Amino acid sequence: MTAVDRTAIAGSGVAAMAAAILLAEAGAQVDVFEAKPELSALGSGITLQGNALRVFDRLGVWEAVRDAGYVFEGLNLRAPGPGAPIVAELPDVKTGGPDYPAAMGMYRPDLARILFERAEQLGVRVHWGSKVTGVEQAGDVVRVEVNGEPAGEFDLLIGADGLNSTVRGLIGIETTPEPTGMGIWRSFVSRPAEVTRSELYYGGPVYIAGYTPTGEDTMYAFLVEKAQDRVGVDDDQAARIMLEESQAYQGPWEQIRSDLAAGAHVNYTWFTSHIVEAPWNRGRVVIIGDAAHSCPPTIAQGAAQALEDAFVLGELLTSRDTLDQSLWDEFHARRIPRAHAVVEASVQLGRWQIEGDRDADAPGLIFGIAHKMAEPA
Repeated sequence: MTAVDRTAIAGSGVAAMAAAILLAEAGAQVDVFEAKPELSALGSGITLQGNALRVFDRLGVWEAVRDAGYVFEGLNLRAPGPGAPIVAELPDVKTGGPDYPAAMGMYRPDLARILFERAEQLGVRVHWGSKVTGVEQAGDVVRVEVNGEPAGEFDLLIGADGLNSTVRGLIGIETTPEPTGMGIWRSFVSRPAEVTRSELYYGGPVYIAGYTPTGEDTMYAFLVEKAQDRVGVDDDQAARIMLEESQAYQGPWEQIRSDLAAGAHVNYTWFTSHIVEAPWNRGRVVIIGDAAHSCPPTIAQGAAQALEDAFVLGELLTSRDTLDQSLWDEFHARRIPRAHAVVEASVQLGRWQIEGDRDADAPGLIFGIAHKMAEPA
């Protein structure tokens, strides 16, 4: 029993592929339309909290994800300056429950590959180089246009096509991501043996410096700065900027700088935030994941929230036989307050950094949200 037989999904990120897996597993026909020409082989790392790992288990990929990444417990805070002393060792809340680690890091392309292979195994049809460009609804039918041409009729279209979602605009939702005032440099580098959990440095020339282990020999490092126009910065210039901005940080940063000097790839993005108020659907078209909400990665809940969107939507669609208003009401009741809490807390943490508020209770806010996330979506 499913509420839909044929579903189209725009995008191929974690929200898109999770929704595809859940629907295909229940016997629905699923077509994924991705504008990119192929599965991306580029990227840095990603931090995944326990509530994300819980969803991976439901998708049947937890063991593959665990084996491809690096699980850990807790968070270290270090001080800038000589020796980079550890000033606090914070425990993590097990947001996925006692059966899963508190957190893990992994290489983003590995996660994309694992989800794609699971979806393909279940019969999901993924169309690369295929951008959803038009939507028309007529009764219980959604007519989808891809690359300017008709692509078929579906019972549902899920817009999981990211921050700059085309589907969001096609259904008349005007809310879009706004910059928060911070930008982040990221690089995928080798892991020193001493790095066994995420570590953050507050203070110094940037807002936050840190790194997260992603494998036995790898991790990703990042520097969060005041957002700047970095358009046109080439790879060599990007590496030089990270080298210069990280000089105040010692400890494992010494090895990170060696990797940067040797040519480690660097990318740069701005932090954004937004949340679409209810409803996220217009008829039989709905947006989830980054299309519906985004926030700075200050509490590392972005991927988890996208996965929870897909999980809740998939659970409702596969446990009912009708796509009606009561389904949408339950979906919004379970997802929007939770996503709101994460977005607001993530933005607040960044704002405190920008304002230099040393009296702010950042640990209290982080742990408060973690305890909320420990309750299943």
